[in-house]
Amino acid sequence: MLSLLVLVACSLMAAGPAAARFSEQTSECLECHTEGTMGIVKQWDKSNHWNAGVGCYECHKAEKGDKDAMDHNGFTIAILVSPKDCGKCHEKEMAEQQASHHAEAGNIINSADGLLGQTVGGPPAVAVGCRQCHGSVVLINKDGTLDPSTWPNTGIGRINPDGSKGSCSACHTRHRFSKEQARKPEVCGKCHLGPDHPQLEVYEESKHGILYRAFEDELNMGQPKWVAGVDYFDATTCASCHMSAGGKEDVTHDVGERLSWNLRAPVSKKMENSEKKRAAMEQICSACHSDDFVGSFYKQLDEFVELYDTKFAIPAKEIRTMLHEEGVIPAGDFNDEIDWIYWELWHHEGRRARHGAAMSGPDYAWWHGLYEVAKHFYTEYLPAARELSEKAGKPEVYEAIVKKYLESDERHEWYLKGFDQKKLEEIQNYYQERYQQKVD
Repeated sequence: MLSLLVLVACSLMAAGPAAARFSEQTSECLECHTEGTMGIVKQWDKSNHWNAGVGCYECHKAEKGDKDAMDHNGFTIAILVSPKDCGKCHEKEMAEQQASHHAEAGNIINSADGLLGQTVGGPPAVAVGCRQCHGSVVLINKDGTLDPSTWPNTGIGRINPDGSKGSCSACHTRHRFSKEQARKPEVCGKCHLGPDHPQLEVYEESKHGILYRAFEDELNMGQPKWVAGVDYFDATTCASCHMSAGGKEDVTHDVGERLSWNLRAPVSKKMENSEKKRAAMEQICSACHSDDFVGSFYKQLDEFVELYDTKFAIPAKEIRTMLHEEGVIPAGDFNDEIDWIYWELWHHEGRRARHGAAMSGPDYAWWHGLYEVAKHFYTEYLPAARELSEKAGKPEVYEAIVKKYLESDERHEWYLKGFDQKKLEEIQNYYQERYQQKVD
């Protein structure tokens, strides 16, 4: 242990007087933690906190009246460091983060997602699955320690004992709290991947992701100032578009500040102040792209979202409501097979399609997205609605569905009458001319 303390002391002296001004309390923390949790100390040793003289006690100190206050070798400390604690120094960042959608992510535990996790899975699945991304309500034992059923947890919407929401270490992993790490797309990939929101995979498919892999070493991601088009220009990451500076936009810790669409909901919705939010995102885009390029990109996105909404999402939602109201199926979630079909139609496939379009991922927009939506709408959802109507002795309900949602929209004509023969001939002639081969 003596050799380790000597090593820390030498490091402090080598760093100069500004870094050596650690409090007596932190110095005492190091006497034990340099041996007991050397990895944590070494992480902190590489951090900007270390350079600024911010140590263990400055972050973990607590008042005796705090809910999670505990006695630790004569010091009153809290294990959990909340955004409110970080906000003592990082006030602006904390205010933006508390107002963000990230801070509200814990609300999903009280939604249909939570119902699935708790009922179809079970509490252990929720603890290690849902809550590790969305956050949990952190419970406190009588002695101030944290209840193991809710801790460890760095969920982005964690409800902390002091009432604050979220976890700064979800992105700036403790105890190094690196800006560079938080700017890399992989940090977002802890939560934003998989069948229902594959933003990381979409990003990796996009030109942004391809360029990131090619020029990662040239992006200056460790620099204090990191402005798109100024400090780097070869590629962007998730942070570039959603949080970092570019154009006339400053850094923000409100990840929804530049999102004009809500593409998570069953039916897409424009966000409040959507024009302002889009203008902010366009400023980021303009750091690397021309105005015409940006405008055309958003035109394609808006048209794609409208297609998804009007052709599939709104009809699917209203059809399910009609089945409930007409007594074909009982109201409720996941008590009929069609509920599961509908869930994956929007929650998985529909989200993949919209996120693919929004993030320039063509395969996710079509094959993993809208193709899957269409396939299951036509081959599973509508047949289930017809079968359920007939089983309930109410075939007229499905007849009304066909009349209202299919016959009235020419985009569904192919489903009722088959492919347009004229269009098929045009495609066959094109392939014959272009590739010198016939289409079977």
